[in-house]
Amino acid sequence: MGEIVGISGLMGSGRTELLMSLFGFLKGDIEGTIWLEGKEIKISNPKDAINYGLGIVSEDRKKYGLIHIDNVVKNTTLASLEKVSNYGLINGDQEIHETNQYVRNLGIKTPTVESIIDTLSGGNQQKVLLARCLMTKPKVLFLDEPTRGIDVGAKYEIYTLMNQLAARGAAIIMVSSEMPEIIGMSDRILVMHEGKIAGKFSKDEVTQEKIMIKAAGGSKNEA
Repeated sequence: MGEIVGISGLMGSGRTELLMSLFGFLKGDIEGTIWLEGKEIKISNPKDAINYGLGIVSEDRKKYGLIHIDNVVKNTTLASLEKVSNYGLINGDQEIHETNQYVRNLGIKTPTVESIIDTLSGGNQQKVLLARCLMTKPKVLFLDEPTRGIDVGAKYEIYTLMNQLAARGAAIIMVSSEMPEIIGMSDRILVMHEGKIAGKFSKDEVTQEKIMIKAAGGSKNEA
């Protein structure tokens, strides 16, 4: 059984930077250790992260996630090209087969997997990015604002998928600015303030008030 860990905090508290650092996107003066399955691992770049079994969906799918001029197939298989290649050459038929499986499993609405990604709705684009991550078979999935800019129906579908993944043993770390999402979806919640963890809560003890006190830098013990 896996779990969903929610990361809350005010804008600029360092939530996104934490995920980007863990995934190897950010360089510079970064300190700390990463442990996975009881072993310390070193991540220098996103390729290392993927090889260790980490996956990420960025908060800005249009800027950091989607290849706008490409189709659903290319956007889905981008992080797993070695799985659809033979002797260094991409097998187009296998690419389409693998993509179709994720389209069916995630309920992605698209006329065809060869449709240009920008012709899909925001919710379906988000599910394509999830498919890209899931195709790498991640042990830990980082979701940064996973339901931003999508409709209520697509939100429910993504919540259902997250719960299913956790039930199968996946670890999900979710950043969200939506308080109901953080409280409703998380098994544990970490609250950030000025780049540091300011509070930790279990699902049973958390309230919006407790989160806001810690997010604002308050020291009052509400646990």
